[in-house]
Parts: sequence; C-alpha cells; structure tokens
Amino acid sequence: MSDARWNAERGFTILETLIVVGLIGVISVIAVPMFGNSLANFRLSGDARSVSNAAAVAKMRAASNFSRVRLYVDLAGKTHHIESLDKTTTPRHWTTEGGSTYLSQGVSFSFGAVTAAPPNTQATIAQSAACTTDLGAAISGTACIMFNSRGVPIDSSGAPLGTNAFYLTDGSAVYAVTVAATGMLRSWRTLPVATPSWSLQ
Repeated sequence: MSDARWNAERGFTILETLIVVGLIGVISVIAVPMFGNSLANFRLSGDARSVSNAAAVAKMRAASNFSRVRLYVDLAGKTHHIESLDKTTTPRHWTTEGGSTYLSQGVSFSFGAVTAAPPNTQATIAQSAACTTDLGAAISGTACIMFNSRGVPIDSSGAPLGTNAFYLTDGSAVYAVTVAATGMLRSWRTLPVATPSWSLQ
C-alpha cells in the first residue's frame, strides 16, 4: 500500500462528522429537559425526606429529654427547625436547637391544587396547627408538630393528636409528611391534581 493511499484512508469525512454532531444535538435536546425534571424531583423528594427526618429527630429528643420538643415550620420563609421547651423558666420558653433548614429553590410548603389528604390521616387537608408563643398565642404563617416525652404528637393543651401533616410541592408533585397519633411518621406522594392518588414512599 502506497503512502498516498494510506493518507487518503485516515480520518473521517466531513459528512460523517456532521452526522455525529447532529446526533449529539438531537440526543441533547431530548436529554436536557429530562435531566432538569430529574433534578427537580430530587430536590422535592430530598426536602420531604429532610422534613420527615427532622420530625423523627424531634420525636427522639422529646423522649430522651423527657420534655416537649416541636418541629417549627415557617411556611412563608420556607424553613424549619427544632425547638425544645425549657421548663426551668416562667413562663416556659421555646429554645431553638441547631439552625434552620431551607427548602430548595422552587419548593414551598403547600399542597397546591390537591383537595384530599392521604388516607387515614386528616379529614380535611391542611398543614399542621400554627406554632404558639411562650404565652400560648398562635404565630401566623407557621405550622408545628409537637411531641411529648413519650414521643406522642400532641396539641397545645397536651392532648394526643393524630392529624399532623406538612405538605410540600414544586408544582410537579406534592409530598406529604404525616404523623399518626402513635407517633408513626409516613411520607406520601401524589400528582398535583384535585383528586389525588396518594402513594406511600
């Protein structure tokens, strides 16, 4: 084989290169939106897990400290943190433990268009009751789940409560974190439609 023929057979033609570039472009057009949707789903499900984990930590701290501990959610500020009740002061004082956790961009505490709560949780869909000040006044724009020293969710009067829930959405799905009267936590997911089909996560 001559050197001239060897040089002529090396490399790709311009047509072959254009076809490969075209295929990469088509695959990118398909893959980029799917990748964006996957990232959004990871953000929303991660935030739901974060809220669920924080509620579980609040429950364990209440039992270990023999005191009341609550998960405090700022609905408008899109944050949550844990607070414990200091029984040594008069009036008793709620003390923040650790820092606040922020929801991801595009995620909010809301149930959007969904009109029904997960099965066997709430009669009417709603975020948990508002948190209260040290003197017992409701704090607007908040929601709380409070646990007693036995890890049982309770209301502000100390009575067991089985209708606690936090809802999160980014518009593409709705997640719910519910706490039964026994203290059992569950996570749910549905599409953002008026008549939901909740599935346990």
